[in-house]
Amino acid sequence: MRATLRQAGRATVHLLLAAAMAFGAYLFITVLLIAATGAVAVTGLWLLPETVLLIRRIAGAKRQSTASWTGREIPEAYRPVTGPLRERLRTAVRDPGTLTDLRWLVAYYAYGWLPLLTLPLWPAGLVVDGVRGALLGREALVLPLIVRLADLDARWSAALLRPSPEALLESRVEQLTSTRADAVAAHGAELRRIERDLHDGAQARLVALSMRIGLAQRAYGADPETARELLNDAQEQAEEALTELRHVVRAIHPPILTDRGLVGAVRALAARWASSRPTAAESGAGSRGGLRVTVRTDRFPDGPRAPAAVEAAAYFLIAEALTNAARHSGSDRAEVVLARSRTGLSVSVRDDGGGGVDESAGSGLLGIRRRVAALDGTVRVTSPAGGPTVIEVELPCVW
Repeated sequence: MRATLRQAGRATVHLLLAAAMAFGAYLFITVLLIAATGAVAVTGLWLLPETVLLIRRIAGAKRQSTASWTGREIPEAYRPVTGPLRERLRTAVRDPGTLTDLRWLVAYYAYGWLPLLTLPLWPAGLVVDGVRGALLGREALVLPLIVRLADLDARWSAALLRPSPEALLESRVEQLTSTRADAVAAHGAELRRIERDLHDGAQARLVALSMRIGLAQRAYGADPETARELLNDAQEQAEEALTELRHVVRAIHPPILTDRGLVGAVRALAARWASSRPTAAESGAGSRGGLRVTVRTDRFPDGPRAPAAVEAAAYFLIAEALTNAARHSGSDRAEVVLARSRTGLSVSVRDDGGGGVDESAGSGLLGIRRRVAALDGTVRVTSPAGGPTVIEVELPCVW
């Protein structure tokens, strides 16, 4: 009986919210009629886009309410209403989402009264189900009807608010266009970084090496001792140039990632953070060292490896997240969690620092988002003031 009461109470809260929204929808017809009248009279055309945006907010609130009850998200697919008035009017009228919302709004006038049925059901249910449960030991009969009303309201709302396949396809195309642009921008930035590293590092050392060898050749006959010193310097320059080249190659695709897989590469990365400062190619200049990193792989069982692009994205986003933790968090500890799901790879990086991450302040999260978006993944950042900061990434792939 207690479980029935709790479920009926939760359904009543959902229905009360639905009733309040229905009452607002009934009042909204006034605004809608004013906008339609103004549009016909031409003088109020500017009201039409604003009215469509208001309808979107109402429909969005209903989507959230329905999703909280059912546990299933209802997608949105709208064209952005921006630009000059003519473009805003064209978008507001031609957007398939406008027709979907209007259809739901009209239907909601018909079934928005469902919450009123809870008024007689509660007293009847307390009496009837109380007697059935306390005296007869039978299951509740009336109170579950409130839950069914909430299910009916949610089912109708979900069916009416779900975007059309054309709208979903259009939204998907826009999303892919945006992620492709981000991928191109990230690729261009990566190429410029590699070019800068080669120009400022390996190329400069190779030029110095060439000069040392040239000077040694000239001094070889007249001053063998000086030539020997120059050749020693040239050997050191060659070793430094090789080190720089290894760093550049590691920044493009770490060999350890190919040899040992993602888990081994991440463990090696954690060990380097714990033992010394990370290299400039991995974490940038000016970062702190001595970050103790715990790597958890309980939900990453042995099995087929993810595609190379997915492993590389996961590795580099972990490296960037650890760099952020070392530079900005104020914490000396971080935790990396790798998990394998049926549809992809999950990565979580957590630090116990001060939190309050500002993505617009050059924290490196923009690069992470672009890299993940190129693979159609998702990034969620949680960083309240006082910490902790958690970066959760989902990378879809086929195992």
